[in-house]
Amino acid sequence: MAGSLIANTVFALYRGFGTLGAPLIERHMDKRLARGKEDAERFGERFGRSSIARPEGTLIWIHGASVGESVSALPLIERLRKDRPDLKILVTTGTVTSAKMMVQRLPEGVIHQFAPIDTPAAVRGFFDHWHPQLGLMIESEFWPNLLLEARKRQIPLHLINGRMSRKSFRGWKRSGPVFRSLLKSFASIQAQSPEDQRHFQALGFADCTSPGNLKFAAPPLQADAEELARLRAEIGDRPTWLIYSSHPGEEIIAAQAHQRVAWTYPDLLTMVVPRHPERGPIVAEELRANEMTVTLRSKGKPLTPETQMYVADTLGELGLWFRLNPVAVMGGTLAPKGGQNPIEAAHLGCALICGPHCGNFQRIVEDMSAAGALKPIVDRPGTLAAAVVKLLREPAARAEMSSAAKAYAEDQGEVLERVMALLDPALDQLK
Repeated sequence: MAGSLIANTVFALYRGFGTLGAPLIERHMDKRLARGKEDAERFGERFGRSSIARPEGTLIWIHGASVGESVSALPLIERLRKDRPDLKILVTTGTVTSAKMMVQRLPEGVIHQFAPIDTPAAVRGFFDHWHPQLGLMIESEFWPNLLLEARKRQIPLHLINGRMSRKSFRGWKRSGPVFRSLLKSFASIQAQSPEDQRHFQALGFADCTSPGNLKFAAPPLQADAEELARLRAEIGDRPTWLIYSSHPGEEIIAAQAHQRVAWTYPDLLTMVVPRHPERGPIVAEELRANEMTVTLRSKGKPLTPETQMYVADTLGELGLWFRLNPVAVMGGTLAPKGGQNPIEAAHLGCALICGPHCGNFQRIVEDMSAAGALKPIVDRPGTLAAAVVKLLREPAARAEMSSAAKAYAEDQGEVLERVMALLDPALDQLK
């Protein structure tokens, strides 16, 4: 009883702030809009207002916060379209980058909307308009108003590919009954690893299952064949390496590592793919300030022999960059951001290097490292440079890591079957 009282009090205060603080929240959203963090033409969706009519029939709602979560959902969406073509599917994400990605990659007929901000009014507006019969939340979305409103409306929610890092587990554990109450909003939780499963169970969801990581279900990223051939011709036989999904600060570490690797390979080419493509011009200026010759892809300029660092500030082209670079460094691991998905690079046989900050993918990184598919390093330019030189200098070692990475990714490929087997009973109940 005391736990429920505490949780209810916290939620009441949270709802009250969302209502009384609406002017402050709107001002914050306006600032995000001014900085390009929101889509001006679709801004109303963030407040639960949609210009698209709800389709007739049974509607499933799938939500992923950003690019990584929404990409994880793509194989599931394709499978739902194949197995249950009568279902209508609504996908929500919370960032401009993920929205652009979904527009490119969602199957025809699947609706995309921006997720509502977590205020009572926006959440009510969203549910009043869309009336989903079932919700699938991807990875780690625990917005109180969203979850509690769905529970109030008796919309069954299922957490798919649930993720609970060690840091998040410690934080949520301290919240006691508050987080346990939020977890009651879910009809089922499918964790992406046994460790995540244990975390959810320790926090009160005893029936949590662990079918595997849905990211493994994604097919290898595609690449435009003509563009791939053109870029290969521009690169020629220059040694290359890549840092992908990079965050602020990591590009400078890559530049400093480049300068060290260039002692051994003077014609070295380093490719940088920022996590957020809109940072491209800023990244280019920072690299030039570090005396690097930079080409920015979004400007449409060719990659020349003088180019030392190529900033690929475009969306949806990772398949190109993984195919062009035998060595890839996981972004978000040299800066304390928790890391980015290593599986896409593994599918395409990159020899992977990972910094120390990989909490979002800790289990995968540990497993890949044990399998010889990934090399962990510390976050210093000299250590990074030494790892890159070793892999460029030793093709046999690089090929061994590449083969191990591919094998690891392919061995996990049955996860979608297990996810669907657990989800099918809930889908069968829809009318």
